[in-house]
Amino acid sequence: MRLEELTAKALKSANIDRYTLALAVSKRTDELLNGASSKLNIDVKNFKAADLALMEIAEGLISVKGFVQKKVK
Repeated sequence: MRLEELTAKALKSANIDRYTLALAVSKRTDELLNGASSKLNIDVKNFKAADLALMEIAEGLISVKGFVQKKVK
């Protein structure tokens, strides 16, 4: 799957904006680089950590809990 398609799928499945997606991918990439195992059933040696993180989010294997918008008085 192309990167653009994967990003669109991740945005739709997680129901988040691009900024929150970038933060989530960054955090999951750090976890993967620090020894966390991937939740995908693929050979992870063929992919970069950031690609794996994006794929995990797109497949719904990683939940993204983001920022809560404060109500303005």
